[in-house]
Amino acid sequence: MSSIRVRHTHPQDIPSLIALQKQIYPTIPPWSEARLLEQLEAFPQGQFVAESEEGLLGCSSSITVVWDDWMDSHSWKEITSAGTFEHHNPAGRTLYGVEVFVDPESQGQGVGHRLYEARRNLCRQMNLKRVIACGRLPGYHRHAKDMSAELYAQKVIWGDLTDPVLSFQIREGFSYCGVMDNYIPEDNESCGYASLIVWLNPDYQADKPLNTPKDIL
Repeated sequence: MSSIRVRHTHPQDIPSLIALQKQIYPTIPPWSEARLLEQLEAFPQGQFVAESEEGLLGCSSSITVVWDDWMDSHSWKEITSAGTFEHHNPAGRTLYGVEVFVDPESQGQGVGHRLYEARRNLCRQMNLKRVIACGRLPGYHRHAKDMSAELYAQKVIWGDLTDPVLSFQIREGFSYCGVMDNYIPEDNESCGYASLIVWLNPDYQADKPLNTPKDIL
């Protein structure tokens, strides 16, 4: 494969993103063009795509939030306003990871790592305190009869089990904080559960202002 590049998402990427979503999640309706445009308008600096000469390979989307408003149990639909990003708060010091997906044919080639690194770089540039996300637990359905989601996640952290998402996130330097139930109720592989994870910005300066998006583009 030719070299991989990560950049901000542009409106002209939307048809390719919808096609990629349909390929990756064939049983889930993809985002509409109007919904993706809403996300770009809400927080364009938080939306990234990975591409090569062959085309788009994956994407990530994020918003900023005041974490105290969301630290209790919440669902993906609640915090993302059903994907409209209406809860994006420019005054928030937490970068909240909404979505990451990668073309299955490109997995194992560092695409996911580059998208996560783009988030971390944005967190540093904006002087945000942390990146928080709730990740799927797609391997849990194989063990749901034998253990709780909390124990499953702990076994992944301990290295006794491997999960396609959580194991990757731990390798990316995130810390595991617990399990959220009913995060995406229709996610049958995860039985509706998600792992709450955090990456703390080592360069965060509490006495410095939040850098506005126009300062970093």
